[in-house]
Parts: sequence; C-alpha cells; structure tokens
Amino acid sequence: MLENVLIFIIFLCPLVFFHELGHFIFARIFGVRVEVFSLGFGPKIFRFKRGGTEYAFSLIPLGGYIKMFGDDPLSKDAIPESERKYSFSWKNKWARFWIVFGGPLANMVLAFLIFWLLLLVGENLPEIKFGAVQKNTPFHEKGVRSGDLLRAVNDVTVTSPTDIISTGEVVSSITVEREGKSLRLPLGIDSQMFLELFSKIMPLLRIPVMINDKGDFFVLSLDSKAPTSAKSLEQLQEMVGALDFYVYKVNGDIKDFANLKNTNFIFEKKISLNISDSDSFYREFAKNNLFPHDLLVKSVNMDSPADKVGIMAGDIIVSLNDAEMYSFDQLRARLQDLPAKQKIKLNVKRAGQIKSFEILPEITRQEGKDIKIIGVYSTGEFMPVKFVKTPAKGFFEAAGVAFLRTIDATEKTLDGFRKLITKEVSLKNIGGPIAIGKVASDSFKTSLSYFFQIMAFISINLGIINLFPIPVLDGGHIMFIVFEIANRGPLSRRKMEIAQQFGLSMLLILTVAAIFNDISKFF
Repeated sequence: MLENVLIFIIFLCPLVFFHELGHFIFARIFGVRVEVFSLGFGPKIFRFKRGGTEYAFSLIPLGGYIKMFGDDPLSKDAIPESERKYSFSWKNKWARFWIVFGGPLANMVLAFLIFWLLLLVGENLPEIKFGAVQKNTPFHEKGVRSGDLLRAVNDVTVTSPTDIISTGEVVSSITVEREGKSLRLPLGIDSQMFLELFSKIMPLLRIPVMINDKGDFFVLSLDSKAPTSAKSLEQLQEMVGALDFYVYKVNGDIKDFANLKNTNFIFEKKISLNISDSDSFYREFAKNNLFPHDLLVKSVNMDSPADKVGIMAGDIIVSLNDAEMYSFDQLRARLQDLPAKQKIKLNVKRAGQIKSFEILPEITRQEGKDIKIIGVYSTGEFMPVKFVKTPAKGFFEAAGVAFLRTIDATEKTLDGFRKLITKEVSLKNIGGPIAIGKVASDSFKTSLSYFFQIMAFISINLGIINLFPIPVLDGGHIMFIVFEIANRGPLSRRKMEIAQQFGLSMLLILTVAAIFNDISKFF
C-alpha cells in the first residue's frame, strides 16, 4: 500500500506542478503578484519565501494551487488604486485569458515533452501481438494466427500502439512475424474497423498447461528433454500434422510456470497426434483425460445460478448446450450469443464422470449492455508479456512524432468526453484518485515507458477537464471573460455568485461520481 501511495504521488506531482507553473509564468509575464505556489492542499508541511511568493508543499497531495493577489472579482473594488497594477482582477481581458489558459497549456506542453523524450531515448514497450484469433473471424480468414507479432501496417513499421494510427483510410496489408519469419498478409479493410477488431483481441495467450479430472496440472512441450514456455496453448493448437507432445506433470503452482520461476516437473508420457485443426487438437487431448487448464472452475459465487444447481470448485467445464468448449473466453462469448431468459445445459467433468446441469443465467447490466453470467470463475494463467526496446529517433523526427501523438491523444480525450455527454459511454467509466493511482501503479510495474506514456495522457486529460466551462475551473474563468466581452463590461455581483455556486455544485457532483465509481470498482 505504501509503495502504491508513493508511486501515485510521483505520478501526480509533475502534472500538478506543470499546471500551476503555467499559471505562475503567465501571471509573472503580465505583472500579477503571486502570493502562494503550493503543491497539495491543506496544512503546509514545508514552505519558504522568495521574491514575494511563498512556495509550499501541503499535506494532501491531490492537486495544487497558486494564490494571486486580487484574484477575487467580487472584492476587486476594495484593492487600493496603487496596488491594482499587481492585481489579477484589474488586468485586461487578454492578460487574464493567458494567465488562466496557461495551466491547461502547460499540461499539453508536458505531454509533448514526455512523448518527445521517450522517443529520443527509445521506449521499452510490450510486443504488439495478436491474442487468441478465433476461427471464422475477419483476421483468421485473412491468415492471421494467434500469437502473431504485428510488425507493419501498410508497409509502415509498427513499434508501439500509437504507430498503428494514421496509416491511411484503408489497411491494405499487414506484416506479421511468425516462427521467426516475416509474412505479408493482404487485408483490405477499413482502418477504423481494423483498430476496433484489433483492440478486441486481448494480447493474452494461455500458458501450455492442461489439467486432468484429478486436479493435476501438466505442461505440454515439443521438447523431449524439458518443458518449455516458448509456445502458448493457442499457438500449439494452430499446429497441424503429425506431432509428438511431451507431457510433464507440474509439482508446484502453475503461476510459477507462468512467471518463469522455478517449478519442478516430472515426465509423464509422450502423446503422438495427427492434428487437422484446433478442434481436433483439444478432442485428442480430451481422450487422454487432459483439458485446457482455464476450464477448471476456481470458485463459484454464493447464491449464483451455478451455485444453486450444484456446480463446485474443481469441476472442469467440457461443453455448453452440447457444444464442446476449449477455453473460458469461448464459454463466456458463447453464453452471450444465446437467447435471454433461456436455460442452458452445462456439462462438467467431476471425479472421472460427466455431470449435466440446467442453469438459468442471471442477466446484469454493464456499460449499457445486458450481460449473462452464471457465477463461475476460471483458474486461467497467461504467458508473460515480452518487452522490446524501440530504436531512438532523431531530435527533429522525435519532435514531429511527439506532436502528432499529443494531437491524437487530445482528439481521443475529447471524443471520450463527447461519448460521455451523448451517453454512448456510461458515467461509470469516470475514475477518481483511486483509479488514477491504480493505473499509475500498474503502469509503473509494467515499464517506465508505459508509466510516462500514461502520465502524458493523464496530463492531457487534466488540461482538457480544466477547460470545461464550469465556474471555479479554468474554463469557467475563460467563460466569464467571454461573457464580459459580450456584456461589454463586468458581470453583476449577483450573476457571478450564482455562477460560482452552480460551478461548485457541478464540480461536487463529478467528484462524488468519480469517488463512488472508485469505491464500487475496488472495494
């Protein structure tokens, strides 16, 4: 917990510092006196004064602020005439606009600088990989297979997810790496469809582990001397022809195997198969009492549909409505395709026997969609993510790519807010400090490149949110300036009080919604 808190503080401080620094720099440019520059809110735990400004670190690290002299428009007339040249409220509209806009602008600049520096030194990023590519899907029909590494789109080299963007309106071809060989596959699909299809394929591939009805785990290997984790279960199922599989019993936790830690293995037997497709791969192993390990029921929710009919932890799911199942993801997807409010037939293997259950799935609402669930959890483990070091770019090339990344991230953020407003995306997607902290911690533990990339994206989000036309936010101040121009003079005291009360209410509602979502997701 302490480690995650420290990561969160390290993540948030540069975002807050740059935002307030933007306000501070423009305030100084236009001659406004800055009384306080604070990172954090609440009681000050460290402070010093220089050049008429008190610099402070405060106890609550969830933001920051600068206090400018005369920044309250409701009391501007009380400022002595000799001091008005240092007052924010007495500056002209142009000066006030740039002082207010300086914060969000600094967040955009920070995002650009992060992208630029990452490109200058080279990024350590996970391989761009296709996950489990199902049969009868557009990618599979075009020749893409599970575990293929994406190397180029329209002959443009791809080294990070952002490189996939802006490759043209149509993806005419892609280049993938498979078994160390480069393959160019004609595609001919709309680029937006390509992105949507690619984003739906999670780059998670199952470790090559099977389970029997006694609960024993076994590694499948093509090596007669030792088990290897070089190929995933999905990659093994893609292989065809006469093959010898060496089966090793796992003495230990399969998580150790997934994380490439020391695990004891005992050679069990050799299985010679003649495989024609992925279905025959799993059928042949089922004859040897071996099933994909993720079909093992890890736990059952109390009072769930599965619990009510008697499904237990340790059962191995073998079929749904008499259709054989070869992965937990396949089971979950097939369940969604079935008619609502209709019982399903689920066959499981328990202690060497097949048991059949009729279950009425429960329907729950998630992100605007009806989702059918039966209340079972899988024991699946996945292959570890491999990272690659992208080549460093030159000074000017890096600047150009960083600028495009900043523009693209800004467009995506604006589109996300548009979808929230038009209800295309649920308000449940709004995250608060806990969600940001989790993302920061997860990205830090993945790679520093990811950590700083996420920091850049959150910086852009922070800048855009502050431009919302809500009083008390930077966008609200800009809105007042626009109203002053339209009104040909300052707004009345009453109108400003009403606007500020409205702004505080809106901000409070958004804050409560974000914190509620955090609590719902993580507690």
